[in-house]
Amino acid sequence: MAEKKKTFEESVGRINEIIRGLERGDTPLEDSIKLFEEGAKLAGYCETLLRTAEQRVAKLTKTAENTVEEQPFEQVD
Repeated sequence: MAEKKKTFEESVGRINEIIRGLERGDTPLEDSIKLFEEGAKLAGYCETLLRTAEQRVAKLTKTAENTVEEQPFEQVD
């Protein structure tokens, strides 16, 4: 049975758990590496979710003719 995909919030929560565990410094090396790998995969998954969400965000503005027009999301650098 395939594992259910985590939500963004669940993934971030798990990343925070991993960070706390690694920062304690009492995890054996092999377990630390596995946790690091899990965290890296979750971070990549979260980045994909954020990019997808960003692409879906649109700004609605009124035109001079008083109609609503969809415009692409503007990135802030």
